[in-house]
Order: sequence, then C-alpha cells, then structure tokens
Amino acid sequence: MTPAQKPAPTFVQPARRIAYDVLAAVSTDDAYANLLLPTLIARAALNTADAGLATELTYGTLRLRGYYDRVIALAAGRDVSQIDTGILDVLRLGAHQLLATRVAPHAAVNESVALARMVGSRSAVGFTNGVLRTISRSTPEEWRERVLAAAKNADDRLAADYAHPAWILRALRQALALEGRAVELPELLAADNQAPRVNLIALPGLAEVPDGADTNRYSPFGFTLSGGDPDAAIRHENGRLRVQDEGSQLAALALSRARPVTAGERWLDLCAGPGGKTALLGAEALLSGATVTANEFVPARAQLVRRAVAPVSGDIAVTELDGTQVGHLQPEAWDRILVDAPCTGLGALRRRPEARWRKTAKDVADLTVLQQSLLLSAFDALKPGGIVAYVTCSPHVAETRGVVTDALRRLGDTAELLDTAQVVQSIAVENLDLPATESAAGETGTTVQLWPHRHGTDAMFIALIAKSRSTPGTR
Repeated sequence: MTPAQKPAPTFVQPARRIAYDVLAAVSTDDAYANLLLPTLIARAALNTADAGLATELTYGTLRLRGYYDRVIALAAGRDVSQIDTGILDVLRLGAHQLLATRVAPHAAVNESVALARMVGSRSAVGFTNGVLRTISRSTPEEWRERVLAAAKNADDRLAADYAHPAWILRALRQALALEGRAVELPELLAADNQAPRVNLIALPGLAEVPDGADTNRYSPFGFTLSGGDPDAAIRHENGRLRVQDEGSQLAALALSRARPVTAGERWLDLCAGPGGKTALLGAEALLSGATVTANEFVPARAQLVRRAVAPVSGDIAVTELDGTQVGHLQPEAWDRILVDAPCTGLGALRRRPEARWRKTAKDVADLTVLQQSLLLSAFDALKPGGIVAYVTCSPHVAETRGVVTDALRRLGDTAELLDTAQVVQSIAVENLDLPATESAAGETGTTVQLWPHRHGTDAMFIALIAKSRSTPGTR
C-alpha cells in the first residue's frame, strides 16, 4: 500500500472516547456509569470543559438510549438487535449529539465515524456514516414525530417519548395512582430525564453548610453549591461534607429522629454499602450518645463503607454478615435498624440512568423476596420497643408498600407501622407535599414516598415499624 493509499490516522477527541468507553462498559460488562466515568476522567486528566462534555455525552446518551434506538432503527431500516453492540453504542452517542446537543452535525458524524473505525470493521464504518448522515438530514422535531407515529399503542408512545421501558412506566403510574396523582406521570418521566444538581450534606455536629450555599428545601443539613468544585469543598472538610441526595438524608434522619434517643442505644445499618447513610447515622449517634454498626455482605462494598465512615469521629464497626441471617445470629440486639434494601433503583434514574435499561420486570420478584427476608431478619434482630426503618430507592409498589404490608401481616401484633409521614414532616425545613395514601387493611400508620418531580429528590420510600415491648410467641 502506497502512502497515498494508507487510511488517515484515527483520532477521537478524549471526551467522546471516554463517553464511548463508559457506554460500552455499561452495555457489555454491566458497569455502573457513576463509578466508572469519574475514574476515566481522572485517569485522562481532562480539563473542566472536556470533563463536562464527557459527562453530558455519557449521561445524556444513557438517559435517552431507548429513544435513540428507535431513531437508529428507522434510519438504518433494521432493528437495533441486528447491529453489532459496539457500533450501536457509537450510533447512540452520535444520535445524542445530533438530536440533543449543540455539537455541529459534521463534527458529530466525523467523530462517530472515527470511533467506528476504532471498534468496528470497514463495512461498519460506512454503515455508521450512512445512518448518522440520514439522522442529520432531519430535525429533532421531525424524528420525534416519526418515532411517535411508529408506536404501537398509547403506553408505547409514552415510553418512546420519554425513553422509559413500558414496564417501568406502568409501575410508576401505579405508584402515583395510590396517591390519586396518576396524571403526574409525564411530569415524573420528564424529571427522570433531567440532570440533577449535585446535592451535598454537612454531617451534623461535624461540619457546617458553607456560606453562600443554597440550602435544601427539606433536609436541615443538605445544600447545593451554585458554583465551584464540590470535590474541593469535600476535600477541604476531609469528607465531613459529602455528596448525598436530599431524599437519602431524610430517610436516615427518619430513623435517628423517630423518637428521642436514649444514651447507649445500639443502631445497625443492615445493608450499609456504599455508606452514605451510615455516615449520617454515625454523626447523629455522636450527638446523642448512641453507637452505630454497619453491615455489608459484599466485601468490596464493605470497603466503601469503611472509607465513607472514616471522617466520622467514633468507632463504627463494619461487619460482613448475610443480612438475612442477622436476626438469627443477633436476636433482639439492636435499638434501631436501617434496612436500605437492594432494589431496582427506579427512584434514582436521574443519577443512574442505565438502570432503566438494565433491570426488567422479572427482577422485581427476586428482589421482593430478598427485601422481605431482610426486613423480617431486621425485625428479629430488633429489641422490644425498637424501630426499623425500611427504605428503598424505588417507588415500585411491590418493593415498597407490598413488602411492608406483607411483613406487617406476618408479624401481627408484634409490629406497628408508625406515622412515618409525621416524623419526616417534623424533620423537614419546609412542609412536604405528602398526600395521604390508601392504607391496607389493619394498617394505622403511614409511609412516605418522595418524588423527583414533586420534591426534587430521588424517589425514596420510607416506612418506620416499631416492635412491641412484649413479643409473645414467634412468627
């Protein structure tokens, strides 16, 4: 091959290459974007502008991936299942730049073709070029009209428009309907597709909200920064300022402030990883004379917990027990227990958008079995008169009220659902919009469901359950 025949060297702008690498890792290795992206940005030593571009390209593409797949299928004339996974991620990234950013069309196409040259065959390069040029010849509005016109029914149309799988759409509608607010579904779906501001917490008793910060509407310790680098503020305070969603703060505080604390109380965070709520509970315990132990079954996540609680004064032990066995191993040993149960993560789709494409409706059944086992184990580990907080970052009814209702049925007179809404309202700086939900038979207390579109938080579910001081018999 003569010099004139040699292909031009391939160069891909670093921000786009990092975005592609994250998308590919999510597609092929089930990677978590929120963990991988910061690592790759730091490794590449990107400047602020390029780091921002990599972040926007990654999360923007992941949020709207289902919509872009529909556009790509129309432009390519074939289902996306027939497209090589690596090239499909290139096309998704290119489609996002063409349809949702100010990137010049020629730059979006050329950079995508260069990426395709790195990861695909010569024919794939031509295919990528052809599909993206087809997309570039129509406006975003025209593509939206075509995508919606191809939808099979009303739910499929809504799923296409807001880039949510139909099963998630139906689950969210059911949860809203329990509050009589199913009409808010489009607003909720739109909120899931908006990048949230980075929310932080000043651990109570250990740090103060910085001057000039925008304080949270509800959490007494939460805030956002209107400018500057959150990481710099976190480093300056040695981790006593940290990133944490406002809803997560309220969930932990609901347990620590459900009733006055008696010095010497023992608290347990049963499913502690990665440790953000544990750190807040640890700070609260220091103020009241309680002690905290964190438990995390997965060793790698237990290490994250140890790092998370290191800035908190005091000795927070971290164990690695099977949470479903703690009630058997440590019966009636704890005064307060947080069960922040593994879940579908449908309440944090703004922050972890890949969850909507990774989870399926079939996952819910397995998760609810685990959630039920963890809650019942926690109840067995609870002292008479103690309180367990059952928390999920999901509004799916099966994972929230379904688990709680079934647990209360099994536990009978030994358990009481507390007025969780009243507790959370007593913590909140401003009054929370918490409409009454229809209680199941035999329930006298309340639960709390937070929402991104209504409260600006992740969709955290919180239920406080007390153990009677007399617990005759066994379940």
